[in-house]
Amino acid sequence: MNSVEGLVTQIQGLSSTASDVLMLQNFEACTAGPITKEQASSYLLIIARFLSSCVSEQIRLASHKFIFVCKRFKNQLVLLGEPLPGVALMLTAIRKFRSSTEHLTALHPEFLLLCLLAKSYKTGHSILEEDIFEVDQPNDLFLYCYYGGMICIGQKHFQKALELLHNVVTAPMFAVNAIAVEAYKKYILVSLILHGQFSTSLPKYSSSAAQRNLRSLCQDNNLGLVKQVVSSLYKQNIKRLTQTYLTLSLQDIANTVQLSSVREAEMHVLQMIQDGEIYAAINQKDGMVRFLEDPEQYKTIEMIERIDSSIQRLMIPSKKITLMDELMSCDPLYLSKGSRERQKFDFDDYDSVPQRFNV
Repeated sequence: MNSVEGLVTQIQGLSSTASDVLMLQNFEACTAGPITKEQASSYLLIIARFLSSCVSEQIRLASHKFIFVCKRFKNQLVLLGEPLPGVALMLTAIRKFRSSTEHLTALHPEFLLLCLLAKSYKTGHSILEEDIFEVDQPNDLFLYCYYGGMICIGQKHFQKALELLHNVVTAPMFAVNAIAVEAYKKYILVSLILHGQFSTSLPKYSSSAAQRNLRSLCQDNNLGLVKQVVSSLYKQNIKRLTQTYLTLSLQDIANTVQLSSVREAEMHVLQMIQDGEIYAAINQKDGMVRFLEDPEQYKTIEMIERIDSSIQRLMIPSKKITLMDELMSCDPLYLSKGSRERQKFDFDDYDSVPQRFNV
């Protein structure tokens, strides 16, 4: 009897009250070997039922086995070329397995990869909106931010994509890894799309390995993003015209921005108006474009509520960062290293170690 057929028999023999830990042990033992296409459908059905019915408290007792089973589940879906059925189930697995919404598990990258392959960007983006403060493994963070950045690119949420790719590029690393190299390529292109430029140097808090090697390793092309960069540069040039002129003809816009026709210039302007990138009106009679001021006066109740909501949301990570800073200031390893580093420089170059005060 082969492993998958044995798994089916064993699962059927277990009572409905069998623990999830026991089920995971059976899954791990019976699926360690290869699975044929004929066996895959039965295997995937069993795992899908388990992910839908398992209990959080029990699967956390066998976390390594649960992660192994979920990864095997994802791999089988990818091999079959059917990632979409696994998207909802993997999201369910994450919600049951994590300790809180701030916890990044090893399943997050697997889920985002399924979303990418299935082009289910909206579902993937839902989990990217959650703030992360706890990470199981560094590699999980690299993949989470890289896949997340690609999902945001797919949705044209370039600001969020830039933030996620920036996290990959600037994360601590002893040696440059392949994920960081690929992320840096997309980081440059997204910067061009969003801002029309990019910095030739990485921030000072980037690892020395990244600062030395990333640029030299990024030599191949990302054709899809490059095409978007070209389109974005036209938009950036049109935006610059709004800072200089109050009115301008479509022909002048086409000539200045180096577009091939008046029609193409009109399409770019209309798209930018629709996306809220510029405020303008086109007179169809004479082909003149009149650039307008931002109509938002930031005085409405809705806008005040949005600003207040943003402030409240930012206060949460601010408090967590303060707490982390206090904990680090009392960490023996940090204090020891700080003492050694302090000896290399003038005392005045360093602030004194933060102290806790009881009020």
